[in-house]
Amino acid sequence: MRNLAQLTANVKTILPFSGRLRTLGRRLLLTAAATGTLLAVSVPAQADQGFSQFVSGFWPTAKAAGISSQTYNAVFTGMQPDDDTLRLMSKQSEFVKPIWDYLDSAVSDTRVEKGREMLKEYSQVLAVIENRYGVDREAVLAIWGMETNYGGFMGRHNVIQALATLAYAAPRRKSFWEKELVTALAIVQAGHVRFQDMEGSWAGAMGHTQFMPSSWKAYAADYDGDGRRDIWTSIPDALASTAAYLQKHGWQTGKTWGYEVALPSGFDYHMADGEKTLTLGEWGRYGIRRSNGKDFPRPSDNAILVLPAGASGPAFLMLKNFYVIKRYNNATAYALAVGHLADRIIGGGPIEGDWSREHLPLNRSETAELQALLNQRGFSVGTADGRIGPATRKGIRAYQRSRGMVPDGYASIVLLARLKLDG
Repeated sequence: MRNLAQLTANVKTILPFSGRLRTLGRRLLLTAAATGTLLAVSVPAQADQGFSQFVSGFWPTAKAAGISSQTYNAVFTGMQPDDDTLRLMSKQSEFVKPIWDYLDSAVSDTRVEKGREMLKEYSQVLAVIENRYGVDREAVLAIWGMETNYGGFMGRHNVIQALATLAYAAPRRKSFWEKELVTALAIVQAGHVRFQDMEGSWAGAMGHTQFMPSSWKAYAADYDGDGRRDIWTSIPDALASTAAYLQKHGWQTGKTWGYEVALPSGFDYHMADGEKTLTLGEWGRYGIRRSNGKDFPRPSDNAILVLPAGASGPAFLMLKNFYVIKRYNNATAYALAVGHLADRIIGGGPIEGDWSREHLPLNRSETAELQALLNQRGFSVGTADGRIGPATRKGIRAYQRSRGMVPDGYASIVLLARLKLDG
């Protein structure tokens, strides 16, 4: 068998990432009858007849939800499917961005500096929001920075057009897209935003802090009391809405999201299963210390040990607020980036631990190959479905332990290459 260090040095050439797929959309034209019911009329040959039929057929659903014919006609007359939504909806990229690359971009020096500028510019607004909702201002700013780069890019799509395209053409979750579409129509009808100003992503996330219509309905706030919850053109409304969202999901005022920590030699990596909860003081009795050498300010706080890149990368003890951030976007990389950006905005330093960047994460097909190989080697992980769950992590740890490796349960390209050579 070749030396693993040599294998690691060349691992990027062993399992290349795949490219991206693209699709195209087409056009339509609609008009409304004076009776208030919608009728598709003759359209150009190149128009998407199916979309025209969808818009006409969706009218009874919208009407039953309280949408007026005036609103419906004003929004849909002349609308065509969103080409970019069709393209991105169909994209099945195998590419997986390593967490260190994600963090390099998400918590760049430019974004940190911009966040500090926004902290000063909106200091009074943020003070009111912090007092009103009990959510720390730097966390609100960090989400704003992550979602739209402080309003620098809120998406180039009209939300209703994008949602209508998804409700019409998406292969999955049609009922979800239809409900979001109805809610978006109701937002326009109520006057919270003009239809043409309803800016967002190709998948319908809206405004400065990227709420889906259903999240807007449940959590958006009217900071200035003008009767509108305008997350598109009112920065105070958008920031207050984000704070309201975090508050209602259990944000703990004045507490951090987590701590970067150093693990002792000989640490039992089975404790880093992403679920085991101990107080910070209890973790300390296992030899875990903050990476900056300081004491934990509240040893009674509960925390979970998380190793985003396995034993080869930094370690963190995550507190309740980390998991509240994950309610905004259920990805460890996202929540870590938000927390870290928040710390940097108020003067914190960079992550101290090094990422072993040759330990690239696996895409789904590579994960399925890893699972199949583990099954073949006698380390049963169940169906090779390309998804990492408890059974796969358990199998990885068993294999790692049998080969004298650190049993961190982390699926990387280095581990897959080792399995392929270990026949």
